Amino acid sequence: MPTSPINPPNRRNRTGKREMQTNRKAIAAAIAGNALEWYDFTVFALMTPVIKNLFFPVDPKISGSEINALLLTTALFGTGFFMRPIGGLVLGYFGDRKGRKAAMTLGMGIMAVSVALLALTPTYATAGIAAPLIVLLARLLQGFSVGGEFGTSTAYLIEAAPPGRTGFYGSWQIAGQLMANVLGAVLGAALTLAFTPEQLAAGAWRIPFFVGLVIVPILLYMRASVIEPEASRRSMATLHKDNFIAALKNPGRNFLIGMGMVVASAVSFYVTFGYTVTYAKEVLKLPLMQSFLVQMIAAIVMVIVVPIAGAVSDRYPRRPLLLVSLIGYFVSLYPLYAWVISEPSIARLLVAQIVIGFFSAFFLGVYCTTLVELFPIRVRSTALAIVNNVAVLVFGGFAQFFVTWLIALTGSPLAPIFYVMIGVGLGLIAVIAMRPEDAEREQVPDGVVEQAS
Repeated sequence: MPTSPINPPNRRNRTGKREMQTNRKAIAAAIAGNALEWYDFTVFALMTPVIKNLFFPVDPKISGSEINALLLTTALFGTGFFMRPIGGLVLGYFGDRKGRKAAMTLGMGIMAVSVALLALTPTYATAGIAAPLIVLLARLLQGFSVGGEFGTSTAYLIEAAPPGRTGFYGSWQIAGQLMANVLGAVLGAALTLAFTPEQLAAGAWRIPFFVGLVIVPILLYMRASVIEPEASRRSMATLHKDNFIAALKNPGRNFLIGMGMVVASAVSFYVTFGYTVTYAKEVLKLPLMQSFLVQMIAAIVMVIVVPIAGAVSDRYPRRPLLLVSLIGYFVSLYPLYAWVISEPSIARLLVAQIVIGFFSAFFLGVYCTTLVELFPIRVRSTALAIVNNVAVLVFGGFAQFFVTWLIALTGSPLAPIFYVMIGVGLGLIAVIAMRPEDAEREQVPDGVVEQAS
C-alpha cells in the first residue's frame, strides 16, 4: 500500500506562497509606515516657504524680518531632532527587548498624534504664541517617533529578508523615504497649481497633513499584523539586562564608520533634496510650482535607482560600490551647482538634481544594509539608534537652519553645497576606513542560534 509523502508538493507550494505573501506584507508594512513618518517631515520642509509667515509674523517695514521668519521656521523644523536620540534609544531598546514589530507599532501610534496636531494646529493670527508652541510639541513627538523608526524598521526588513537578498530588502527603507518625498512633492506641486498663495495661507497648506492623518489607521493595522522575524525572536529569547551596555561596548570603530555614512545620508536628505524647494524659491528666485516638480522628478529617479543598487549589492562587494557612488557624488556637486547659479533656471536645476540624485541614490541603496550589518542582531536596534540619531542630530536636524544662516552671513548661494560636500566627504572617509568584512556580515545572531537551539 503506497504511503503518503510527508510534505506533498501542493502543500509545499501553499507554504511557499504563504511565505511569499508574508514577506510582501512585511515589506509593505515596514515601507508604508516608514514612508508616512518621513512624509510628515518632508511636507513640513517643503511647505516652509508657504507657512513660515503663519507662525512667525513678518513686518515688511522691518528689514530682515522675512529671513528671520525663515530662520525661525527652519529652527522649529530642527527642534524635533533633539528628541530623536531619546526616541531612538527608547524605541530601539524596546525593539531589542520586545521585538521589531512591537516597536514599529508603538512608533506609528506616536506619529499619529503628531500628524493630528500638525493638521489641526491654529496659526499665530488665531492663537498667538500658542500656535508655534503646538507645532513645537508636534515636532518633538515626530522626532521621538522617527528616532526609533530607522533602527527598528530597517532591522525588521533585513532580518525578514531571504538569504542573499538583504541588500535589496534593506534598500526599501530608503525607497520608502524617497516615496514620501515624491508624494510630498506631488502634493506640493498640486496645491500650488490648484490654489493661489492667499488660499494656501488661508488653510490649503493643511491638506497634505490631513492626507497623512487619514491613512494612519490602515498603517497601524498593517504593522500590528506582521510576523516577527525568526532571527529577532531567537535574539529576544537570549536577551540579557546588560544588552544596552553591550551595545555601547560594541567596537567604537564601527560606531564611527556608521556615523560617517549616516552624515552623508543626512546631508543628502535634509539639504540636497529636503532644502531644494526653499533654496530654489528663496535663493535662486525660481517659481515655486516648477521647483516642486524638480523635486518630484529627482525623487522618482532615486526611487528607481535605490532598489537596483540594493540588488546589485547582493551580487557584488558593497564597499567598492559605496566608494564609487560617493566619489561621483562628491566630484559632481560643486561644478553642477556653480553651473546652476551662473544662470538659474528650472532646466539647469533639474539636470543637477537628477545627476546628483543618481550618485546619492546608488550610495543610499547600498549603505542602509551595510550600516545595519555593522552590528550584531541582539543589540542592533539600540546600536542603530545611537549611530543614526547622533549623526542626524548634528548634521541633519539643523542643516536647513545652518545653510540659511550661512547664505545670509556670506551672501554666497554656494554655501549649502560646501555643507553637503563636507558631509559626503566624511562618508567617504568612513567607507575608506571600513574593512571589506564589515560590509558583508552574515545574518546570524551573535551567539543566539547556538544558545537558542
